[in-house]
Order: sequence, then C-alpha cells, then structure tokens
Amino acid sequence: MKAVFIVYNQAHNEKVDFILDTFGIGGYSEWNNMKGRGSRGGVPHLGTHTWPEINSATLTIVEDDMVDKLLDAVRKMDELNSDVGARAFVWDVTAMV
Repeated sequence: MKAVFIVYNQAHNEKVDFILDTFGIGGYSEWNNMKGRGSRGGVPHLGTHTWPEINSATLTIVEDDMVDKLLDAVRKMDELNSDVGARAFVWDVTAMV
C-alpha cells in the first residue's frame, strides 16, 4: 500500500475529485484553505491581498499498482494548467489499523 499526498491550487478541486472517481478511489482525506509555496518557482499561495491564491490537498491510500496511474493523471492535470500548480508525493504505508 502507498499513501499519495496531492497538493494543488484550489482551482483543481473538481479535477482531483474526478480523478479519484475515475480510478474508483473512494477513501481519502481532504484539506482546504492550505497556504504554501512550491519549490519549483511557483508563486506563493497565501490567501492574502498580495498572494490571493490558496491550495487544497488530498491524501489517499492506494494499492501499489494504482500509484503510477494516479501520478500520471496528476501530471497531466498539472501540464494542462501549470500556472496554478499541482504536486503529488508518495510514501510507503507499512501498517494500518
């Protein structure tokens, strides 16, 4: 099992929901109104007058064979509108209850 953490501009909220639905991923946690700045030249998303954009994030736990499909979908979403940004990170899940 793998944990996939997807951080994205809130403009992508519906797209991320669509991706999860498309792959039949029903379990996830979502955070809204997240502030931050990317490490690859992205502008800050701070929800302020100067930097008004804001992020959301989704964490889902998936089978190993789903990871590449999910990352590819996030990559394609980001490429369609790279100005707003999306990133995904993967961790091993060593135990669950």
